[in-house]
Amino acid sequence: MTNPTDTLSAKADFIRRDLFETAMRGKAGHIAPSLSCVDILVALYYQVMNGDDHFILSKAHGCYAYYSILADLGKLPENEWRNFYGTSRLPGCAERIPEWGIEAGCGALGHGLPLAAGWAWAKKLSGEPGRIFCLAGDGEMQEGSNYEALQLASFQKLDNLFLIIDGNRLQAMDLLEKVLGPEDQEQDFHGKMTAFGCEFHVCNGHDIRQIAEVISGAGSRGRPVAIYAKTIKGYGLKAIENKAQFHFRLPDDDEINGGWR
Repeated sequence: MTNPTDTLSAKADFIRRDLFETAMRGKAGHIAPSLSCVDILVALYYQVMNGDDHFILSKAHGCYAYYSILADLGKLPENEWRNFYGTSRLPGCAERIPEWGIEAGCGALGHGLPLAAGWAWAKKLSGEPGRIFCLAGDGEMQEGSNYEALQLASFQKLDNLFLIIDGNRLQAMDLLEKVLGPEDQEQDFHGKMTAFGCEFHVCNGHDIRQIAEVISGAGSRGRPVAIYAKTIKGYGLKAIENKAQFHFRLPDDDEINGGWR
């Protein structure tokens, strides 16, 4: 019998190369922040989420992985994805296009989690089933609006709200610890999330099985769920991994020739 996580790992490898080729063809940046969240998105879209669940990409600049998956699932028109940054109508940061499976627009950082909290609250009030998943960047979590949303979510006992933090430890210009925050980011997020009443978990953000297991064991405890997924920015393409300059910059031929994992 084929191990489903082996199949999903192959899917993640396909998504990585697909988004890379499309971004390079359109000469579009933000490849590295897209690569760091591929495994998280694959776990959500191909294993975890059901028809009652919804997703918001708060780190909307990492949209290439999102678009590639939506195209692979047949939600996003193939020609729109293949012509990204050309004739396509797709924006460089995900905007709300529900007919293509994009349910929220979050170009400005710190918008996705408040939207997700409101959506989760509405579901609770109306008695609707389903969870709201929000993927945010760790640098993005410096935005104060996120903590206002968590305060509300905790008070309203929104255990149908799942925040996943892409913990690649790099923001646009440098390491988080050199911009705003201590060296131990995992411990820092643990303190913040639990202080705001969240059920907190940590996982390897490049282990699809582990991501799915953590999510399946979380929730239903009367608290919002926060998951710190430890990732590598630029994951997969060796030359750009863990390097702040590749937040937006495209790799050159020599860097590409350094190969993939």
